[in-house]
Amino acid sequence: MTATLSRTTFDQQSFDAFVAARNEPAWLSGQRRDAWRSFLEKSWPTRSEEEWMRTDIRLFKLGQFALPLPLPLGEGRGEGWGEGISALLTEGVELAGSTTAVDSRPASSQLAAKWAERGVVFGSLDELVHTHGDLVQKYLLTRAVDPTYDKFAALHAACWSGGSLLYVPRGVAIDEPLHTMSAMSDGGTDLGHTLIVLEEGAEATMMCETASPSQKAGGFSCSATEVILAPGARLRLVSLQNWGHGVWNFGHQKAIVGRDASLQWTIAAMGSRVTKTNQHVELAGRGAESQVNGTLFTEGKQHISYHTLQHHAAPDCRSDFLYKAALQDQSRTVWRGMIKVDPLAVRTNGYQRNDNLLLSAAARADSIPGLEIECDDVRCTHGSTTGKVDEELIFYAMARGLTRKEATRLIVSGFFQQIFDRITIESVREALGQAILRRVREYV
Repeated sequence: MTATLSRTTFDQQSFDAFVAARNEPAWLSGQRRDAWRSFLEKSWPTRSEEEWMRTDIRLFKLGQFALPLPLPLGEGRGEGWGEGISALLTEGVELAGSTTAVDSRPASSQLAAKWAERGVVFGSLDELVHTHGDLVQKYLLTRAVDPTYDKFAALHAACWSGGSLLYVPRGVAIDEPLHTMSAMSDGGTDLGHTLIVLEEGAEATMMCETASPSQKAGGFSCSATEVILAPGARLRLVSLQNWGHGVWNFGHQKAIVGRDASLQWTIAAMGSRVTKTNQHVELAGRGAESQVNGTLFTEGKQHISYHTLQHHAAPDCRSDFLYKAALQDQSRTVWRGMIKVDPLAVRTNGYQRNDNLLLSAAARADSIPGLEIECDDVRCTHGSTTGKVDEELIFYAMARGLTRKEATRLIVSGFFQQIFDRITIESVREALGQAILRRVREYV
């Protein structure tokens, strides 16, 4: 894929040009410059750090990628821009709204009039910064994702582009899903930021998807997702990471769940060369609940690492966490999970589990659960399993007329079924299931 895009490396001159070209409010330009200074001061993570000791990024070179400068006014996006990129999650679904960005540049945005009339704000974050600046300023990188957490978080905070915003006012329940697509051309850059805010008693379903033009495509993604739920709000969030196998993917994701609010968050990761994502859910109000589900499928020499935190900061909260990973070829997954219970979070009920299915002798899964409890009167448990496909199951299926590949697919489908059963959107269940099964080869 080729595209006529302006290219600038990640240096001071290019950053200054990037900020100037966006013509944003002074508060945002200042926020970007503060984050850029933090980026310059911080060192790249190394394997001497506990969080990074199982993820090797020595071959990652930021200078190979470009900052997404806005296209000059009147200039087209170029022949083939966005070609070959399509959504997996929306087939047959009536959407309340959708946004699309390609190479961190807004491409399209729409919201059904009936929801706009009820005060819902949804669209390109780049554009809504100008029309709803007070709203964005209140929430953007102020309460959820920490822009000083590490060098990647600082880089994102300084250079985010092509993001999306969903704001649902008090008491409004959106009964149709919303969808965002972040697409990236081969060798491109994605710095998208997703900001979701639900006021008291609001409800919504959001599907966030990333895509490359082919499985071989490369690129660089440094993204962030922020979710803020007021008391009694309810959000169903689906995040599909489907980059090409040459993409370096780094992300920070955090949700803050208020009193009696609930979050169901389903992630699926199937692409990239290397993925290192931090996913943090903070149960900040009494009676808050979260259910986090994850499906990971790796092949070739892919490396996918998720560091998760279930933070119980208030009493009477419940968290349920289930990640399942299937690995073939020489791929590797790393899951490092923690349940943290603060001193005042009495009657906490926290659970986490990670199951791994090895589809080849060369695949490797590292599973590291943990508990940090500073309070009595809690119930916190965790578990992890790793194993190979049972040859007896293969034989049993083949004895009933299935080929070895069909038998393997059947077993993999059954392995993920517990996750699929939790997904309330039928199109998402079917799309994730088919996307995974298409990648399964014969078990060896």
